[in-house]
Amino acid sequence: MNDQPGFGDRVTTVDKKGKRKWIYALQPKGKFYNIRSWVSVGYLVLFFTIPFIRINGSPFFLFNIVEARFIFFGKIFLPQDFMLMGIGMLTFLLFIIVFTLVFGRVFCGWACPQTIFLEMVFRRIEFWIEGNANKQQLADKKNWPAELYVRKIVKHIIFFALSFLIANTFLAYIIGTQELFAIIHEPVAEHLGGFIALLIFTIVFYAVYAFVREIVCTVICPYGRLQSVLLDKQSIVVSYDHLRGEPRSKKHTDTTKGDCIDCGLCVQVCPTGIDIRNGTQMECINCTACIDACNLMMAAVNRPPDLVKYASEKNITERKKSIITYRVKMYSAVLVLLIGILTLLLVTRPLFDATVLRVPGQTLQENKDGTISNLYRIKIVNKNYLARPYHLVLNNEDAKITFLGKQLDSLKPVTEMEEVFFITVPKEKIRKRKDFYELRVMSGDDIIQTKKIAFIGEY
Repeated sequence: MNDQPGFGDRVTTVDKKGKRKWIYALQPKGKFYNIRSWVSVGYLVLFFTIPFIRINGSPFFLFNIVEARFIFFGKIFLPQDFMLMGIGMLTFLLFIIVFTLVFGRVFCGWACPQTIFLEMVFRRIEFWIEGNANKQQLADKKNWPAELYVRKIVKHIIFFALSFLIANTFLAYIIGTQELFAIIHEPVAEHLGGFIALLIFTIVFYAVYAFVREIVCTVICPYGRLQSVLLDKQSIVVSYDHLRGEPRSKKHTDTTKGDCIDCGLCVQVCPTGIDIRNGTQMECINCTACIDACNLMMAAVNRPPDLVKYASEKNITERKKSIITYRVKMYSAVLVLLIGILTLLLVTRPLFDATVLRVPGQTLQENKDGTISNLYRIKIVNKNYLARPYHLVLNNEDAKITFLGKQLDSLKPVTEMEEVFFITVPKEKIRKRKDFYELRVMSGDDIIQTKKIAFIGEY
């Protein structure tokens, strides 16, 4: 693909001794960067407001792994919804595979929290305090004056404060805003576990955005590793048009050479420090910074734009538009099927989750008044953040429900409750040894669930 000396034989983020080279990425300017900036604003607004949005008393999103309680779009999912959660995770995983097959790692550059916060928040603060990337690089090669020490200290104080804010918001997604406010307002000793978690999250976020940075994308993130397996020649990624760009020449007036003038600006703006001219690489997060930089330079030397652009390898080598491959079609078909199943399960998912079992010990009870009784236990969960009215109804007029202990008339939110009851039927009304009744779980006048239970009439 390229006959330039040294092509593809080195990692730009590592020096000759194998040590990490700190990335001083220039701030891009251009169409894509402006769009990303607006997308980031919307993303940040959503990130910091979603934990405070409630639907019928329920958080909009909650990922409480400790208590195995998850809420998506106001819908509560508990361990009883294991099958539903499993199908949901499988659908999400398949969506990632199909999306990556077609569009590459575009999620990383446009919607990943790591990229949004690092490039659009922390790095911009760094530019504001320490100057642009070139100024930072020159300053770090010299002995720091007192002014630079002050700037560095101020920067890291702001970084830590922002990390603390992000950690609070992140924790709100896990435990909810009410628990978070309790940690903030009540004594630390009463919420020691939550306080320690908050401190750990703050330190992790601070370390990631102040020091680790692009290593998250190039080494730590599993999605980046997975990308190299999923991409094919028809995946649309940020690509360098080598047929048009090579051979390179720094003399932009030389019409016998390619359009690439080897200015290196595409490398200087890259947040992971790669050279896009080396072809598709695992480290590329499709952030489009190199597209903006190259288009800026092409305009300056009066050459056509899009030497670096969104395209597949097949687009460039064959000058043809990509087509949907057989593999994408198959994955998409399975994805549509899973989405259909998941949608059906969500639509038909009941407000209550009830399990009715016969109490072990006795098959039936013969009463002195000439009736036969069977003893049952119901365990029921209200999958809502509000208390709900509740009662049981049988479809058989001859059968009667008698409760042991206090009868429940409402269900507490997100709490498993139980009650024990007899179903009693006059002996003369029994026609079979084993009959089946419909037990309706009601909330007011609404039938939430219908359970089919067996009634034993004689030995």
